[in-house]
Amino acid sequence: MFRIWAKVYQDDHIVKQTVYEGEKAFSYSDFFGYLAEMCTSLDVPTPVLLKQHIFRYAKFRHVVFRPADFLEGVDFTKLVVENIT
Repeated sequence: MFRIWAKVYQDDHIVKQTVYEGEKAFSYSDFFGYLAEMCTSLDVPTPVLLKQHIFRYAKFRHVVFRPADFLEGVDFTKLVVENIT
């Protein structure tokens, strides 16, 4: 079991947040699915997931998505996804 905390920031304030809880073991190959579910829950578009994002999450246990990482326009400063297991 694992838990991932996703937070949407506007400037330096959290405006939305959710916690994703996985029943199975964490898998980097399923990371996009976890991210898509969290974004749906937060009612924000899903960002483009690059290899560098997965590497940052693996190394630092968190990753930051900026507005440039989204294909659609967003009205927030950043989306932070971090491990809270």
